[in-house]
Amino acid sequence: MEDLYYSDYIELDKILNSQHPKSFESLEEGNDEMLFIIIHQVYELWFKQILFELDLVRHIFIRDRINDNSDDLSRVVQKLKRIGKILELINQQVSVLETMTALDFLEFRNVLLPASGFQSKQFRLIEAKLGLKLEQRYKKQYYKATRRGSLSAADLGEIDTAEHEPALKELIIRWLERMPYLDEQFWNDYTQSSEAVHEDRHKFWADYREAYRNSLSQNEEARLAEFDKVFFDEGRGNIPPAAMRAALFITLYRNLPIFHLPFELLNTLSEIDELLSNWRYRHFLMVRRMIGLRVGTGGTSGSGYLEGTLSQHYAFREITEVATFLIERSKRPSLPNALKEKVSFNL
Repeated sequence: MEDLYYSDYIELDKILNSQHPKSFESLEEGNDEMLFIIIHQVYELWFKQILFELDLVRHIFIRDRINDNSDDLSRVVQKLKRIGKILELINQQVSVLETMTALDFLEFRNVLLPASGFQSKQFRLIEAKLGLKLEQRYKKQYYKATRRGSLSAADLGEIDTAEHEPALKELIIRWLERMPYLDEQFWNDYTQSSEAVHEDRHKFWADYREAYRNSLSQNEEARLAEFDKVFFDEGRGNIPPAAMRAALFITLYRNLPIFHLPFELLNTLSEIDELLSNWRYRHFLMVRRMIGLRVGTGGTSGSGYLEGTLSQHYAFREITEVATFLIERSKRPSLPNALKEKVSFNL
């Protein structure tokens, strides 16, 4: 058996020979199209790795039970944090692309037509597998048409298939709804401190609602009705009340040993949303600087389309907005001893 050689192992020749600028044939005639191609190829390689990590995480969560005493949750958090680091790097790559001026881009922009980053199947798959549904996207009609410059029918089909598989958000919701720590067996010695009575609610939540009410300023009084709506009536977005309650409970008591990793998980999901938003924002600013208000090469409204995605394309907005309903640590209801023992890994 021959020794494995570095360039053969990573198939370096294929990688280095996969750049074929359309606007020039020799280096003497070269412009920034080579940079443009390489930057986008690197993006796609990182997107491939993100999809790989996402599928591993989804494979863990798709099971009916995650063992908190195994390495399941720690592996999930590790993979998601890796995705976050990749997204940080992707954000930094924009700075390299920004060394190209608007006039530099015009040297080869017309040869790109009608190709555009909008047609990145892998990025759309990332969004779908995180949980951003087609119906939730800004200018959703852009994604459904097979017009010139849009996604191909084959790519649209693959994205549609991914959207009909359990997305990470859906799996996170199922996991949150399974949280057992409000089972009555752990609360027999809990003494309710407030006089509020809600027949359909756990006594902990009656106390917490009262503490939250007391934390609100006069200008925030409407938040109490929102609290009831989010955690007991309708939920928030497509996350039902039980899952929202679990996310709030984990966030409130995140310093308890058994909640360290669950909180890291929820916090990392918010970070991924934020980093994707940062990337969209930097992309929007760059495109506006490069082409102003012109139509994008793929036929979208260019910077206008990108600006619209900034306020709408979030997978885990509801989890991040749990912060709306937090109170001071000192005002939190004290947990019963039976539950403290359970969440402290005491045997």
